[in-house]
Amino acid sequence: MTSPFNRRGFLKATAAGATLATMPGLVQMAQAQNIQPGGTLRLALNITPSVLNPMLSRLNSEYLLGELLYSGLTVLAPDMSAQPDLATEWSANEDATEWRFTLRENAVFSNGQPVTSADVAASFAKLLDPATAAPGSRNLGPISEVVADGDFAVIIRTASPYADLPVALTYPTAKILPASIVEGDFDSLMQTPVGSGPFRMAEYRPDDVAIVERNPDYFIEGQPYLDRVEVKSFPDAAGAAAAMLAGEVDILTEIQPTDYARIADSDGVTGLRSPSGRFLDVVMDCTVEPFNNPKVREALSYCVDREAMVELVAEGYGTPGNDSPVNSAYRYNDDAPLKSYDPERAKTLLAEAGYPDGIEIELIASTRPGYRSAMAVVLREMARPGGFDISVQTMDHPSYLDQVWKKGKFYVGFYNMQPTEGTIFNLLFTSGANWNETRWNNAEFDQLVLEADQTTDEATRADLYAQAQKLMRDEVPALVPCFFDLLGAQADYVENYVQNPRGANYALHTVALAADAPTR
Repeated sequence: MTSPFNRRGFLKATAAGATLATMPGLVQMAQAQNIQPGGTLRLALNITPSVLNPMLSRLNSEYLLGELLYSGLTVLAPDMSAQPDLATEWSANEDATEWRFTLRENAVFSNGQPVTSADVAASFAKLLDPATAAPGSRNLGPISEVVADGDFAVIIRTASPYADLPVALTYPTAKILPASIVEGDFDSLMQTPVGSGPFRMAEYRPDDVAIVERNPDYFIEGQPYLDRVEVKSFPDAAGAAAAMLAGEVDILTEIQPTDYARIADSDGVTGLRSPSGRFLDVVMDCTVEPFNNPKVREALSYCVDREAMVELVAEGYGTPGNDSPVNSAYRYNDDAPLKSYDPERAKTLLAEAGYPDGIEIELIASTRPGYRSAMAVVLREMARPGGFDISVQTMDHPSYLDQVWKKGKFYVGFYNMQPTEGTIFNLLFTSGANWNETRWNNAEFDQLVLEADQTTDEATRADLYAQAQKLMRDEVPALVPCFFDLLGAQADYVENYVQNPRGANYALHTVALAADAPTR
């Protein structure tokens, strides 16, 4: 069936004429030919970081602070490969069940203590302890043991083969902390960060600004280039955008699709756009009515015009989704044909599910990012001809996190790309996932993901992940209508800032200001 949804029919005409600015290449880092050490970088956020302990962070803003102040064993490059951080090299046995990581010998924490293998072992013990409730700990892989091998090496053993371990260890919560604090006053990290990252905390005012200063003892010689980074919080995306246009900040890590063209075309500003696996999904609790009936979930999936979703919600800055969190940004995307928009088929499925007269349901969306509520409204209109009468409730983001996330039965989620298919599946959709919002708990899916994670054979892995994607499309534990490009902006005098498709890595220790940057 041809969909009636398009920009002209749904949005005001004034939103239709935006054009794309020329963007830098995804993995081409600008060479610093005109930089000078020092200076202050001002960066804008529209979601305030509220958790300073990196093991407990949940938001991109908190991941950013964690990256500034702490280090992990490995760090994620823009091509989704693991690169050295505290570990300089690593190797595995033949079946990838035992790994040896060699540590730098010149890394120190901000309290003056050297970083040793004892700190790594203690940090992973804390991360993996269920009592810690560290978000994403499931995404570290099937780690069974982390032990010191001398002062500057660790052995990590896994319960099953796991070829992706170095990449998994780039997860933003997997930071290394002093053993004395991990095993002592762990709660103190909520007020006083103690890490080995490129910067140290100088000032933190909740809902206002976090100021970090150059770590003179950072283990990479000559870095960071900057003396200081000011991470400014704004009440909303519009405030952050206005600050960028007024010259009050130097980098916007996030721009709403509706604002992108206007900001990117402004004098003195360079727009940044990168394809990504970032997505919104419509979460359905598969254990409660009506979503415990697979036909209801399938019916809703035929009420989505996926290409129109990209146009209406992402303003064209994205790609259609197909009810799996995997798209072409991932290595093992199976590239199946998109589901069609077919409200007549949806009505038939609803009737078979016991709802011949349609169904009424409330959908909840946080106000941040703004396109969550936009997607909810668009879905409401798309689903109406298919027999779904959806009422949309929006709420502020803190209330959403407290009352709805992982608790609600029908709401709009928002997630960054993960480094691998296995990490995104294990974060959200396997039965043991840390954020098992849908409670789908499909044993067949769990087994497919487990076998794919364990094998080192490329062809076998591709087939298993393809089967897992198909199972999600068939049973629809969540709608994934579209993926979003990363949209940001920087002042023209900012050098070496590169968007990472993961959406949660920033590498500000490599950023510098051009010699002709304004002094302040």
